[in-house]
Amino acid sequence: MRVDAKPVSASAAVRGCQIYATEKALPAGVRVAIAVSQYNETITGRLLEAAVATLQQAGIDGGQIEIAWVPGAFELPLAADQLAATGRFAAVICLGAVIRGETTHDRHINTAVATGIEAVGRQYGLPVLFGLLTCETVAQAEARAGGAVGNKGHECAEAALAMISLLTRLKASSPSAP
Repeated sequence: MRVDAKPVSASAAVRGCQIYATEKALPAGVRVAIAVSQYNETITGRLLEAAVATLQQAGIDGGQIEIAWVPGAFELPLAADQLAATGRFAAVICLGAVIRGETTHDRHINTAVATGIEAVGRQYGLPVLFGLLTCETVAQAEARAGGAVGNKGHECAEAALAMISLLTRLKASSPSAP
């Protein structure tokens, strides 16, 4: 659930501070990788389509987007790690869908994937986006893959664009920047 409110940046307390807002101004030649799970492809395919469309609408050419299909959600962190290690990408988006079954298997997968994806981002200093749906039902997953709740693939791509822009500005403003 998301709570919208008046932006804090408009408050008197932060006025005058150096603020790095989440703009989407991208440097030229930005490349983005997307690791996507084949498991539950009916859902993950819709996440992928929305993510690619969002990146392209932001000016990233299809040739600058690389897609790595993995068998299931559990394999997302390893694929993200290998993609990030190439140094070719400004961000890696991970997309998958784990839907609860009769056991607690989904919780173990979700925890491992979340921990792995977060570790890859910190290790490489790169935005690695968590686009893993962790749903109780197929209906919940469908609602988050272009249904009533939106599309988490689109949201991950938007976050990737914002983070690419932010990290570019932070690097440009650092004292060691040329």
